Amino acid sequence: MAGRDLPPIGAGERLALNRMGSFDWDLARGTFALDEAALAVFDLRADEYDGSPKSLSCRVPPEEGLRLDAAVTEAMRSGRSSYGTYFQVRRRDGIRQWTHARGRILRDEQGDPYRVVGIVRNAATELTEFVSISPIEAGRRRLSTMVQGATDALAKAVTVDDVTDVLIGEGGLERLGADGLLLGLVDGGSLRIIALAGDSMQMMADPELNRLDQAMPLPQAVLTQQPHFVTSLRDLAHRVPGLQEYVRHWGLDAAAFLPLIAQAQSIGGLALFYRGRSDFPYEDRNFCLGMAGIIAQSLQRAILFDQEREFAAGLQSAMLPRRIPKFAGAEIAVRYHAAWTGREVGGDWYDVMPLPRGRVGVVVGDVQGHDTHAAAIMGQLRIALRAYAGEGHSPSTVLARASRFLADLDTDRFATCTYAQIDLTSGGVRAVRAGHLGPLIRHTDGRIGWPHVRGGLPLGLATEFAQEEYPETRLDLVPGESFVLCTDGLVEESGMDISAGMDALAEAVHTGPEEAEKLSDHLADRLWERWGTGDDVALLVLRRSPDFGTPQAPRIHEYIHQADPEGLAETRVVLRKALDAWGFGDLADDVELAAGELLVNVLLHTEGGAVLTLEVLPEPIRRIRLWVKDRSSAWPRRRTPGEAATSGRGLLLIDAVSARWGVEPRGDGKAVWCEFEPAGAGA
Repeated sequence: MAGRDLPPIGAGERLALNRMGSFDWDLARGTFALDEAALAVFDLRADEYDGSPKSLSCRVPPEEGLRLDAAVTEAMRSGRSSYGTYFQVRRRDGIRQWTHARGRILRDEQGDPYRVVGIVRNAATELTEFVSISPIEAGRRRLSTMVQGATDALAKAVTVDDVTDVLIGEGGLERLGADGLLLGLVDGGSLRIIALAGDSMQMMADPELNRLDQAMPLPQAVLTQQPHFVTSLRDLAHRVPGLQEYVRHWGLDAAAFLPLIAQAQSIGGLALFYRGRSDFPYEDRNFCLGMAGIIAQSLQRAILFDQEREFAAGLQSAMLPRRIPKFAGAEIAVRYHAAWTGREVGGDWYDVMPLPRGRVGVVVGDVQGHDTHAAAIMGQLRIALRAYAGEGHSPSTVLARASRFLADLDTDRFATCTYAQIDLTSGGVRAVRAGHLGPLIRHTDGRIGWPHVRGGLPLGLATEFAQEEYPETRLDLVPGESFVLCTDGLVEESGMDISAGMDALAEAVHTGPEEAEKLSDHLADRLWERWGTGDDVALLVLRRSPDFGTPQAPRIHEYIHQADPEGLAETRVVLRKALDAWGFGDLADDVELAAGELLVNVLLHTEGGAVLTLEVLPEPIRRIRLWVKDRSSAWPRRRTPGEAATSGRGLLLIDAVSARWGVEPRGDGKAVWCEFEPAGAGA
C-alpha cells in the first residue's frame, strides 16, 4: 500500500483507518521524513509537507504536540532505546483521530541520540473500542498537558527575562492555549508592561490603559485581586468606551484578565486573549487561575533573583578598577564577563598599576567561588596586592606578601593570579604565577607563544603550607607585541580538556586585530560565545606601542625565544624582506650572517631569548644597523681560534662582514650592534 497514490481527500479518513506508515527523524539535520502511508495517517498530501516537524503543526494540536514531545524527550533523557505514545491528530474535516507512534532511538558511541526511526498508525478503532474517552475527560487531559508543559518550562526560568521568554517565546501562547497575551508588573501607580504577544497587542502598551486608577479590566483585576472573564470583547468595548478602538484592531473575541498574586499581594496582571471562544467553562477558568498562580510565583522568584544579582553586580563593580590608567608606550584594554549562573558575581579580577621607575604592573586573578563572599575577598586582595606593588617590591615579594594577607583574613578561600612588571622603555618583563594560567604573547609577525613562566602555590595556600616561593621569569616584549592575561573561564568548558580551550585562545589571538581594544573585543566575541560562559572571565591585553621609526629611518623589532628553533629561520626571512623594501637588498647576505652568529651566541650561552632590532641610520651615510640584545652581563670577547677549532670565530665573522661593531650596556644586560654600508659608501 505504501506504493499506491494517495486517495482523494474525501476518502482519506476511510482508507487511513488501517494505515501504518513509517518515519525517519534525523536529529542533526532536523528533518522528519514520512512515507506515503504515514502522510495518509496525518491526512496530508505530499505537497503539503516539507519534511520538517513544524509542518505537522497543522494536524497536531498544540496540547497534543506537548504530550508527544514530553514522551520523546523523556525517552531520550532516560537513555531508553524506544518509546510509544498515543496522541490525537486533527483531520482536515475537523474530526480528531487517535494515533499511535512507536519509535526506536539510535545513539552514537557516547550515548547521544542522533536518529529516530519508527512507525505511526491510525489508532481510532482500538481507542474507541477499548479506551473510550469522554469529551470532558479529553478536555481535562488537554488542560493537564498544557499545565504540565508550562510548569516545566517556567521551572527553568531564573530571571524575569527568562519568564517572559517562556510566555511569549516559541510555543509560549500554545502552552497557554491563547491567541494573545499581555503581562505587566505593578510599578508605582501603574502596570509596567514587560511582555506582549499576538497580533496588534503592541497597542496595549499605552500607559493610559494600564494606570491602576483607570476603570480598565486588567488594572481592576489587579486592584481587586479578582479575575475577570470576558466572553465578548465587543460588548466590553461598549461598556468601556476607551477600549473600542483597540478591540476593532484586535480581531479577538474573548479575554481573561487575571491578577498575579504572591504572598497575598498583587505583583502584576496577566491578560489572555482568544479567537473563536464564547464561553469559559469551569475547567478553563480553573486552568487560567492555576496558570496565573504559577506565573506569579515564578515572577516573584525571578524579581528577587534580579534584585540580588543587581546588588551583587554593583558590589563587584565597585571592587574592580573604575578606570585603567594610560601609559606612554603602551595600549591596555580589559574586559570582564560575569558567569550566567548563580548571582552572576565572582572573584575574578584585573588591575593595572603605575610603578616606580616608570614601570607598569598588570595582574589577573581569581578568588575561589562565585558569590558575594568571593567578590568581597577579591576586593580586599586586589587593594593589598596593589599596595605591595606600589611600594616597589619585586614581583616575587608582592605575591608572597599577598599570600600572607589572604591567609590572615581567616577565610577558607584561596586565590590564583599572574602578576607582571613591565618596563615599557626596554621591553623587559618580570613575571610570576600563583597557580594561574601563564601569559600569552603575540609577536609582531602574528606568531603566538606561551612562554614558560615558573609558578608557585595559590595565594593563601602558599602561606598555609609555608611555601611562599614565587620564582620570577624574565621575558622581553618588543614594540608591537601583545601580552595577554586571562582567567580560566576564557579557556575552560565543562567536559573539555583545557588544552583545547588554550588552543582556541591562541588561534583567536593569532587571527585577531593588532590593536588592544579591538583584540579584546575579538576575543570576547569569539570565546565568550563559544564557551557560554558558566564561569567568570577577566581578560587583560597590553600591547607595547609599535616602533616603525620614520620614513627616512625605518625600524623593525623581533623577539627570538630560546625554545623556538623556528624563530631563527623566520627572522632571516623578515630581515631579507625589510632590507629589500628599504633598498638594501645587496646587504642581505652579510646582515643575515651577522644576525645568525649573534642570535645563536645568545641562545646557546645565555638563559633567555634575544631581541633583534634592524634600523636605517640616514646620516651622515645612509646605512643599516643591527642590534641584538640579551639579559647577560657577560660581554663578548674576540678570540683567536686554532685551525681545528669548531667555535670562537663569531666576532671575527662580524668584523669581516660589517663596517663597524660594538657593545653597549642595556639595563641588566647588553646590546651588541654592527653596521653595514652599501658598496662605495666610503670608510
